[in-house]
Amino acid sequence: MKAGLAASASLVAGLLFSLCCESAAAPIERDTSPLLEKADAWVVRKLAREGTAEILVVLRDKADLSSARALRGKEARGRFVVEQLRGTADRAQAPLLAWLAARGIEHRPFWVANMIWVQANSEIAIALAARSEVARLAANPVVRLSIPQPTPPPEASAAVAEKAVSAVEWGVAKIRAPEVWAAGFTGQGIVLAGADTGYDWNHPALRDKYRGWNGTSADHNYNWHDAVHAFGSICGGNTTQPCDDGFHGTHTMGTMVGDDGAGNQTGVAPGARWIGCRNMDQGFGTPASYTECFQWFLAPTNLAGASPDPGKAPDIISNSWLCPAQEGCTDPEVLRTVVENVRAAGIVVVFSAGNEGNGGICATVALPPAIYDAAFSVGATDSLDRIAGFSSRGPVTADGSSRLKPDISAPGVDIRSSIPGGGYTTLQGTSMAAPHVAGAAALLLSALPALTGQPEALEARLKGAAVPRTTTETCGGIPGSNLPNNTFGWGRLDAKAAFDGAPLAVLDLDLSIMATRYDALTDGLLVLRYLFGLTGLPLTAGALGATATRGDPDAIKAYLDSVRTSLDIDANGTTDALTDGLLILRYLSGARGAALTGGALGSMATRTVAAAIEAYLSGLTP
Repeated sequence: MKAGLAASASLVAGLLFSLCCESAAAPIERDTSPLLEKADAWVVRKLAREGTAEILVVLRDKADLSSARALRGKEARGRFVVEQLRGTADRAQAPLLAWLAARGIEHRPFWVANMIWVQANSEIAIALAARSEVARLAANPVVRLSIPQPTPPPEASAAVAEKAVSAVEWGVAKIRAPEVWAAGFTGQGIVLAGADTGYDWNHPALRDKYRGWNGTSADHNYNWHDAVHAFGSICGGNTTQPCDDGFHGTHTMGTMVGDDGAGNQTGVAPGARWIGCRNMDQGFGTPASYTECFQWFLAPTNLAGASPDPGKAPDIISNSWLCPAQEGCTDPEVLRTVVENVRAAGIVVVFSAGNEGNGGICATVALPPAIYDAAFSVGATDSLDRIAGFSSRGPVTADGSSRLKPDISAPGVDIRSSIPGGGYTTLQGTSMAAPHVAGAAALLLSALPALTGQPEALEARLKGAAVPRTTTETCGGIPGSNLPNNTFGWGRLDAKAAFDGAPLAVLDLDLSIMATRYDALTDGLLVLRYLFGLTGLPLTAGALGATATRGDPDAIKAYLDSVRTSLDIDANGTTDALTDGLLILRYLSGARGAALTGGALGSMATRTVAAAIEAYLSGLTP
């Protein structure tokens, strides 16, 4: 909770005094300025109040992952990312790890982002802040997950809970998942992952879907990790098999894959396999525990934490948790690098958008990691395709980006799914919406394996196929009548339409490496020439980037043909070089506002507000 200004000043003054003076007669000179410059405010307050704090020591060096996207195949992309991350961390952290070990300071290194968890007192924190390789000292507060109460409550017997309706659940049917099943695709060959309160792996709806179960025995190596190292809950700590000390995790996994074979079809992708990581202890998590699960997903290990294997990484990770500032996550950037690095490995990272909408309040998608561009954030709808009152709205203002969020919406009201002990219950929240999207992504990957390891292309397809949903709400200057908007994102999830094919364009037409991914003089020029009707060499001559990996004119034209409808930037029903092509060229050149739209809108344009056009084009440049 926020302290008053006077109280904060007093705490800082107290900290400064404790760090500079042992007594009035024996001053000890220590330079505290690096601490105040580099440390999160939470760290400073924690040290002042208690003398110790858990901190995340973030180092300056970052791995260069810019060429990851040019690699074909998820395993190749994942192995490259893991090698780069581990190599950077090993080099950069070695001196600091030796320093910590020599002093017996409790610590835990990470490589998914170049940082080290440290249990520090004031003296240690000052010394760390003074080191040149240290960029900042981030907070590692305990964060309470806001969990809705189920009906019936989790302690209800399985016999009572089983009296609920046994059928394909309404949300699964609403997104038309059974129609994709009928085409022969149930998520087979795809691995879904969840990070949550844990999972009841032996639940009848989940056991046969667990990657560690072969039908007769279980092997939890590479399939389960516990990032909780304390022993306070019914699960204990460092568990060697999946356990859920709440019910939230088991419920979300049921929405992804659940099917007990007896009529309870709660899951969107019942043919997929799942793995899991517990990142919360009785609903309480920390940035370090969240990071640990993401790192394990990038390269799952055996139960001893050894022999990491990127080849066993999941295709999709579903996350139904957030890190609120009021509980100490005051730095919105705290997990950004982690999420971006996981996505760079070719893994789709799905997040619930949050439950702070309060009937329509804008800019309530405000918590990491849902605010990040690399997070595929999900709002919640009801059975009539209305936005849930609690569903958080965009735009993102916490990091100053004004980024449109959520990306998409999905069923999240009155969602029935599994709970520990073999039963079922109903919950609501964006926590319930995100697993629908993760499951739909698994269906799409099983049907279209070429999308595996290409989260940008998969997300573009899901967004382009969403059921358009508009609203009277205007958030971030974008009218709710526009698509996308800051209430529903691109619309309500439709798995069958995504399967049938309605992709958005991704404007990296020549598939350049990340650093030069979207460029006006290459991608913008290619679109403009295409809309003018050029083909063959006249289409591509002089318009390919130095790092292009797609240069064949026929291949580029075929791609643009497949996504042409999404090039209607001003939404007037046609695609035209002097309107849509010009808008794309200007956007990729950096033009915004009136400089983007002036003289470039068609006579029948229905998307005319600059902010709405910018939001639409941001969807074409993931």
